[in-house]
Amino acid sequence: MTARHERASAILAVSTVIFALRTDDETGGVPQVWLPLVRRIREPFEGRWALPGGPLWVGEDLAFAAARTLSDTTGLTPSYLEQLYAFGDADRSPGAERVVSVVYWALVRSEEAERASVGDNVRWFPADDLPELAFDHNVIVEYALWRLRTKMEYSRIAHAFLGERFTLAQLRGVHEAVLGRALDPANFRRTIEASGTVVATDEYLTGTPHRPPRLYRYNDQIDLADAGPLPRQQHPFEGRNA
Repeated sequence: MTARHERASAILAVSTVIFALRTDDETGGVPQVWLPLVRRIREPFEGRWALPGGPLWVGEDLAFAAARTLSDTTGLTPSYLEQLYAFGDADRSPGAERVVSVVYWALVRSEEAERASVGDNVRWFPADDLPELAFDHNVIVEYALWRLRTKMEYSRIAHAFLGERFTLAQLRGVHEAVLGRALDPANFRRTIEASGTVVATDEYLTGTPHRPPRLYRYNDQIDLADAGPLPRQQHPFEGRNA
């Protein structure tokens, strides 16, 4: 058997990208997308920040392993956890053994993010301003951000950042934070109401100095992440080995 047809041997690992909306004094209190990173305490890339993750153990399902490593490193147990992609370039991990990572992504609300276990080796970073990470984790985060922003355009994914009841202004704030740009309030209202993804309730937000805004809820007949096929022509990694 030639080397070209030699059976590959690899370690299978899982990693998770966790997104939350957080504010920072430098942004004037404007919410941005953040994610927690873990400082590596061993080689390769000792001292660098990386995504939470670890090896897949015998008998573990992939989703269980992703949830386990996430809980072990950050203490977070998100309700939304979806498989993102598999990254397996032959040279993505220095050393003799090849590592293939199945990556999940998770979304948590701001109040959940505040309960994360942070310290010297776990810290939150703005997703659009990351240091040089270990392995190919900068590429992974870039892909996860593209996925999140694409889904914001056609699904009810913003629900993962909100409570069960919300105003249209709060919903627009989530879209603006994820997309990184301001949206016209009137156009946003028309688009959302025409989409059928939200339903007006008979409740109103209390404690506001002006006329209380109406609260909405998501249409339960529309799945959290369902919206049809991804627009492949916009795929940033088309043609690349991931």
